[in-house]
Amino acid sequence: MSIRDQPIQIISVPLDLGASRRGTDGGPSALRVAGLGEGLRRLGYEVLTDVDIDVPAMETRETASKDARFKSEILAVCTSLAAKTKETMDAGRTPLVIGGDHSIAMGTVAGVAAHFRERGEDIGLIWFDAHGDMNLPATSPTGNIHGMPLAHLLGRGDPELAGIAGFTPAVKPENVALIGIRDIDQGERKIIAESGITTFTMRDIDELGMREVCMRAIDTVTSGTAGFHVSFDVDGCDPSVIPGSGTLVPGGVNFREAHQLLENCADTERMTSMEVVELNPFLDQANVSAERTVMLIQSAFGRSIL
Repeated sequence: MSIRDQPIQIISVPLDLGASRRGTDGGPSALRVAGLGEGLRRLGYEVLTDVDIDVPAMETRETASKDARFKSEILAVCTSLAAKTKETMDAGRTPLVIGGDHSIAMGTVAGVAAHFRERGEDIGLIWFDAHGDMNLPATSPTGNIHGMPLAHLLGRGDPELAGIAGFTPAVKPENVALIGIRDIDQGERKIIAESGITTFTMRDIDELGMREVCMRAIDTVTSGTAGFHVSFDVDGCDPSVIPGSGTLVPGGVNFREAHQLLENCADTERMTSMEVVELNPFLDQANVSAERTVMLIQSAFGRSIL
């Protein structure tokens, strides 16, 4: 069934424990203020009352690990998120998860994968990001878990983080496309190369064009799968487009290229779910990043120029 035929369930996860820089916990509120729900309703969707995942504040916790900071708290949040995401899909609804830092993807993708696993099906994964997010606790230069979620979804690293839904891997490497990367830690280069995932760096986008990258990525994530999840980190866009993020890297995807990627995802009618992460309104300019992000989300859900 196409997501066009399903109500959208927005799931808010105001988590910033996975990052060094505070503020992504305000991302969900910024998107709401920017009119996310109303923007989707204008496209003809039924948008259900938002659901919130409980998240502890950093000020009330001390982390016990330098290799995976706030692991126990993030594990608990992601476990709750995985259950809610699966419950949403089991009920015939489309989850739109808004964060929060990128560590929440371990919960979202695990929940989506669990839903389809009960049917004997695999999922694809489009991971849009300036970073690889393929560090491990043993290789991370910071211990920040928002730099590790993709590696754990592929079954690497910490066993508890890698098995949030009770199985691992959540997604097979041959069904993953990583798009927009331009800032990779030295330790994760080898991990990415060994992983078997499909990658498209900014140089690839420059040389091939976004249209060709989209077609190759979509082929990767739809071949032999029930459909694909989109994990969209706003820092994949150039800082001139989305200034409101704590992990900005110059030389990123421009506004039209980002729209094209998400428009092409919508055209397939095989997107199963989506999450948007790393929006930091405290670093934004008059909420322009949230407003542009809402427009990009609309493209993923079928908004077209004509």
